[in-house]
Amino acid sequence: VHLIPVNPIREDGLNPKSRKRIMPDLLTEPPAIDPVYEAHVYCNIPTIAERSMEGHAPHYFKLVSVQVLIRHGDRYPLYAIPKTKRPDIDCMLLPGRKPSHPQLEAFIKHMSKGSVAQMDGSLSSLPRYPSHSLCEMGELTQTGVVQHLRNGQLLREIYINKHKLLLSDWTAKQLYLETTGKSRTLQSALALLYTFLPDFDWKKINMRHQWSTIFCSGSCDCPMRNHYLEEEQRRQYSLRVKNNDLEKIYVDMAKIVGIPTRQLRASNPIDSLLCYFCHNVSFPCTKTGCIGMEHFKVIKRHQLEDERERQEKKLYFLYALLATHPLLNQTVNRLQRIAEGKKEEVFVLYSAHDVTLSPVLSALGITEARFPRFAARLVFELWQDGKRPKEHFIRILYNGADVTFQTSFCKDYYKRSSKPMCPLEKFVTFVKRDMFLVFNSTSYYDACRRRPL
Repeated sequence: VHLIPVNPIREDGLNPKSRKRIMPDLLTEPPAIDPVYEAHVYCNIPTIAERSMEGHAPHYFKLVSVQVLIRHGDRYPLYAIPKTKRPDIDCMLLPGRKPSHPQLEAFIKHMSKGSVAQMDGSLSSLPRYPSHSLCEMGELTQTGVVQHLRNGQLLREIYINKHKLLLSDWTAKQLYLETTGKSRTLQSALALLYTFLPDFDWKKINMRHQWSTIFCSGSCDCPMRNHYLEEEQRRQYSLRVKNNDLEKIYVDMAKIVGIPTRQLRASNPIDSLLCYFCHNVSFPCTKTGCIGMEHFKVIKRHQLEDERERQEKKLYFLYALLATHPLLNQTVNRLQRIAEGKKEEVFVLYSAHDVTLSPVLSALGITEARFPRFAARLVFELWQDGKRPKEHFIRILYNGADVTFQTSFCKDYYKRSSKPMCPLEKFVTFVKRDMFLVFNSTSYYDACRRRPL
């Protein structure tokens, strides 16, 4: 008989050894970037069921609020490569075509009844699902809809079925929904919402419109944020100019399509090429030749190197702190109200873009996170300690992985505590005070106007 030693379980329900993290050997070289693998991750094609860590906590903890920030799903490119045929992708929703979802047909029917929903301003004039036989620029694809139907289903199984966050008689006040004014973000929000709350009552839906992609609402005037963004763009340009392989590839591609290299660069070919790649469509050809996988790999590799350098140089981080403070401040204020016993806005959904999620991850200090893939989700969970009901904790999850202890404000707490979460006060202090320390300031207003030394 082989006796297998079992680790004792502590009072908080955790295996004491299960939380150990193996620190990487800092002397090893960083792994070589595989641009094709990273592109597949970015596409996020729905295949096998996803495993996630959302909703995990010791049994005596009670889930009291969930706030979700998503990137829209897979979309048609925003840019076209000049003098090439646009990728032939159908944006009609056809339940019999892959990738599909068991609730896709029901979703289409339900969306056709949505005229009674309250939609801010211009949102009411946007289509509630994609419906063009040749996708329009930036339009959500069937893949994008399915990605968020899956997100909503996964979150329902955890937060509704298991944790009973919303009961069947939920009210409009318990939801807070906000989206930018693009059809792809509105449709992504509705797809997630449909599987999260199947056949929801449209009269309970109040979709707010956010005009800013960084969700800064009424606090968007921030001169220093713009300064750091311009500095970051200069860094990007400098890195691109130094990359000889990239320059050769651009020259070669420009010859193939018969335009000046400068014009090709301006057409942002990676955005278009990713669409061909994600949908398994051959890259475009002309009489002169074809754009191929080697062109794609070099451009994608440069993009990944740019992301890596961006994490190392602090310009983007400084931009991110100022860009995301209004959104994080709104999040913290809401969590505090709920911790005080308010029952409103227990489920929050912000439907946004990569340029929304990326600075939030950076500002929180989650430097190991990949650039937001299609249909990425960042979740803030608020938990109440059942043994000490006045104590509240947060967990932060990115695409299902628990990244709470990667955050700058909870790294040290993790080393000292046995709790599997971060005290809410740590997050509050970070947003209300510590975000401004690097600017030698004490407030958002002051940080936005103080020139660096």
